[in-house]
Amino acid sequence: QVQLVESGGGLVQPGGSLRLSCAASGSSISIYGMAWYRQAPGSQRELVASISRFSRTQYADSVKGRFTISRDNAKNTVYLQMNSLKPEDTAAYYCCAASMYWGQGTQVTVSS
Repeated sequence: QVQLVESGGGLVQPGGSLRLSCAASGSSISIYGMAWYRQAPGSQRELVASISRFSRTQYADSVKGRFTISRDNAKNTVYLQMNSLKPEDTAAYYCCAASMYWGQGTQVTVSS
């Protein structure tokens, strides 16, 4: 069983940056593929970025070149660095481990 807690969300102006963190407990994340999803009001949850056990990364086309996912297995934490934020990035962001375990989410709002 893995417990995931996201943090780092907030209100930011367009063009700004945020770094989300996902702290895991209960098990080491080193054996899991990890991912960040987001869900905007009225929309389905969508995959934003993923990182494999071997740190291979993949990104949604909408965030390529702006977002970076990374992992620190020693800290049992996954990060999502978000740069050049746009209003359409506004959503609740969720961390996911092994496509099975989910955090409660952290809200990101991009607005002037």
